[in-house]
Amino acid sequence: MNRALTLDDFVLAGIALAAGLVLAFLSRMLLRWLAKHAKRTKWSGDDVIVDALRSVVPWAAIAGGAASAAAVLPLTRTVQHHVNQILQVWLIFVVTLSAARVIAGLVRSVTQSRSGVAGSATIFVNITRVLVLAIGFLVVLQTLGISIAPLLTALGVGGLAVALALQDTLANLFAGVHILASKTVQPGDYIRLSSGEEGYVVDINWRQTTVRQLSNNLVVVPNGQLAKTNMTNFTRPEQRLTVLVQVGVSYDSDLDHVERVTSEVIAQTMTEIAGAVPDHEPAIRFHTFGDSRIGFTVILGVGEFSDQYRIKHEFVKRLHRRYREEGIHIPAPARTVALQQGSLVIPQQRTGEDVPSRSSVAD
Repeated sequence: MNRALTLDDFVLAGIALAAGLVLAFLSRMLLRWLAKHAKRTKWSGDDVIVDALRSVVPWAAIAGGAASAAAVLPLTRTVQHHVNQILQVWLIFVVTLSAARVIAGLVRSVTQSRSGVAGSATIFVNITRVLVLAIGFLVVLQTLGISIAPLLTALGVGGLAVALALQDTLANLFAGVHILASKTVQPGDYIRLSSGEEGYVVDINWRQTTVRQLSNNLVVVPNGQLAKTNMTNFTRPEQRLTVLVQVGVSYDSDLDHVERVTSEVIAQTMTEIAGAVPDHEPAIRFHTFGDSRIGFTVILGVGEFSDQYRIKHEFVKRLHRRYREEGIHIPAPARTVALQQGSLVIPQQRTGEDVPSRSSVAD
């Protein structure tokens, strides 16, 4: 010490410390009020920023009060220097954690708004959080007077060794970054892989992609495998899609009447069933003279992939009921079977409802 401590020194230090505590309390109350108003806005980024400031500002006020208290005390230069370093490291630590929370929250908000689903792409969030924490750690070392140049050199050499040892992991990491950056797949998309797996993409993290099947089971696919396989995305470039329903009527049917009745059933189904697209123009296309029927295809519009099952279910039921009311016949397959008895051939008609059998008559 340059001089002995007096009562005035303790009083001034206590006042400075108390001022920091009061300022921290008032700032926390103000930020709590701002947080309530931030929740009323549509943008979720202001919620993340205010929540982080609620952690930074009070601690910064306390650190300022402690620094002021140390400044008024008759401390030696060495002690003063160490006190300032401790407060700086403390403040950098708090700011780094808050910055990591803010930036990670903003990245999560952006990914959710672009994908339009509740699930988040955690790969970008985790990478951002690690980078911010690493930068804060280097700043702390520099503040303590520790040179970071040897550390960066060691990290470079060690990083090369780690990269060779973790080739598959790094391949999955970069494949996940490429998938999200190219927007070929995003959380919420419905995909089908060439290997047969299909479902909604729940999450894409640093190593794997999680897919939820319609049976509510989860399928985990490594990002490297996902990037190399053939894949169909039923959500892009547009979530709406068309589905095909195959129908057949007998040869004695009036095709104009069949087309008119089918169009009426389509219009009724599209307006009454959830998930259908009423403004989509349906199509009826006759295309095949089959063995026992004239085949045609009905093209319907649905809102998204899983809606097609409910719409097909209702459309087939309503079309079958309406055909019965209109007297439109949907024939069963028919075959002509010839039974040979000696040199006499007896043709017989069989329908698809008959039970197949073989009969032979001895001479």
